[in-house]
Amino acid sequence: MNSFDVLVAGGGNAALCAALSASELGATVAVLESAPKEFRGGNSRHTRNLRCRSEAYPEREYFDDLCRVTGGETNQELARIVIRESQSSSEWMRGHGVRFQPSLSGTLHLGRTNQFFLGGGKALMNAYYAAAERRGVRIFYNAEVVDLKCTGGEFQSARVLLNGEAVEMRAKALVAAAGGFEANLEWLKEVWGEAAENFLIRGTPFNKGKVLKLLLASGAQPVGDPAQCHAVAIDARAPKFDGGVVTRLDCIPLGIVVNRNSERFYDEGEDLWPKRYAIWGRLVAQQPGQIAYSIIDSKALGRFMPSVFAPVEGSTIRELAGKLGLAGDALEATVQSFNGAVQPGTFDHSVLDNCRTRGLAPEKTHWAQALDTPPFFGYPLRPGITFTYLGVKVNPNAQVLMSDGRPARNILAAGEIMAGNILGKGYLAGIGMAIGTVFGRIAGREAAWKARAS
Repeated sequence: MNSFDVLVAGGGNAALCAALSASELGATVAVLESAPKEFRGGNSRHTRNLRCRSEAYPEREYFDDLCRVTGGETNQELARIVIRESQSSSEWMRGHGVRFQPSLSGTLHLGRTNQFFLGGGKALMNAYYAAAERRGVRIFYNAEVVDLKCTGGEFQSARVLLNGEAVEMRAKALVAAAGGFEANLEWLKEVWGEAAENFLIRGTPFNKGKVLKLLLASGAQPVGDPAQCHAVAIDARAPKFDGGVVTRLDCIPLGIVVNRNSERFYDEGEDLWPKRYAIWGRLVAQQPGQIAYSIIDSKALGRFMPSVFAPVEGSTIRELAGKLGLAGDALEATVQSFNGAVQPGTFDHSVLDNCRTRGLAPEKTHWAQALDTPPFFGYPLRPGITFTYLGVKVNPNAQVLMSDGRPARNILAAGEIMAGNILGKGYLAGIGMAIGTVFGRIAGREAAWKARAS
């Protein structure tokens, strides 16, 4: 049978939240996951936590944090829905088998603001898939949506390549939760030019943006800048796809970052890391050859979550430069200039301390310590793209808004495919999972009601 009440395109956190929510209301639900079973879960299998409102982290602070990182480029109504509904999400998640653990320590400082999944994103997705199967949700793997039949904002059916064979799937409502286009290298090059060849994709290679493109072609309103994305600085030795969170480098605030000319280009200590780590991918993308290098000394060890790759080590700055392929004189000069500009202060990497430089361009405004304790360490950096912000515009009920301004009758969206409504730019650690969880639940609920009413 290829006819259902609700069809969910996607297989990550938002998709499964939608599927579970719809099934709770009695809808028959099918999930179309384009990946094979062993790679199910999209980018969500690489996640670790979700940002939650709580008594310790009230709505006003959460909202202020979001506005700061986005520069105010957010739909405030939708943002407040995510923030408010995030508080009840953890109990709902527990009800579907998700377990939590104490927060991790290090430069992220997320103990008060975020809840961490026991076993990480893979365990989260396994719990959701098991819960969905218990509820009778049909899961189709290797199921790529290649066409949507929509008329005037009303979905009728999807053409799906199921294990390479074309089939038609009908439903009374569609939830689009298939992610962005970050794994579509040709699309990235349309936006970034040839520089995109040097980008690494942190997550799934299956997020090609097919459903997004089909929705836009069907008249959905776009939202977000195609060049904006969640892009962090990751180890340049990471694989092209699917390196995940273990390739991220959290040492950046504790040292200096230079480009291939050994020049610093941004304030490494601008703000606490959860509010700034996701700008560094774009910063590195703007450097020559899309490469940079994080330089630290021995004082930084033990204060950050290390990458899966060991750092390059040198007993002197010149030796380290040679091993990184940098000019020794240039890196020595940059380090000497930096060390000479460091002002007296009390170092504390858990707060915005008073350790800064004076007389540099750019200055380092916090956590500035002289690089003077050998051995010295370096990590090569590349832009690591997590997900793109171009998506479809939605209303508070997760309905996709069409080009004429009206909401689609039975097309809903959740997760990365609509995150650009809330993330005009920048990122706040854990908010992607909050958006997917909250709007996944809303989309599933609304889809079930649409199906019941039809």
